[in-house]
Amino acid sequence: MKSKTAKETFAQTSKIVLPNDTNVLTNLMGGQLLSWMDITAGISAQRHSRRVVVTASVNHVSFSQPIKLGDVVTIEAKVSRAFTSSMEIFLDVYIDLPNGKQKKSNEAIYTFVAVDQNGSPIEVPELIAETDLEKERFEGALRRRQLSLILAGKMKPQDATELKALFDNVTPTEEKD
Repeated sequence: MKSKTAKETFAQTSKIVLPNDTNVLTNLMGGQLLSWMDITAGISAQRHSRRVVVTASVNHVSFSQPIKLGDVVTIEAKVSRAFTSSMEIFLDVYIDLPNGKQKKSNEAIYTFVAVDQNGSPIEVPELIAETDLEKERFEGALRRRQLSLILAGKMKPQDATELKALFDNVTPTEEKD
């Protein structure tokens, strides 16, 4: 199976926030944004695996900037790491500004699994990270996966080698009087 680069998995969606997409404060409803991100992440995962994909988890979402009625929202997604049958997809959400620039408003991490015609997990290609940001996200993906598996009760904490490595070199701080 031929490896793929993160740029080959790039997916982008743009939406205009309409009245039906907003809450009583005229901000984009979080659930609507989650739906748009899920679709965009799914396209990215499908581009990587060339298979049918299903959402396995929404691992992280930050709502750091409100998105208002009338804003144009651009969602960018790339696979940040591929495992046996699962893929972590990192999403960046931007608001398009009138001057043609973009302002980052949110980010999220989704996990998708590639499945065969019977809905069973199927192997996906490895991912090659090329840019510094892609490499940073690639490296962090294994730690995030191990943490998710521990929280789901599918991995024992003592088996999380990547997480343990974070703390092996940490020395306790001295206490002050």
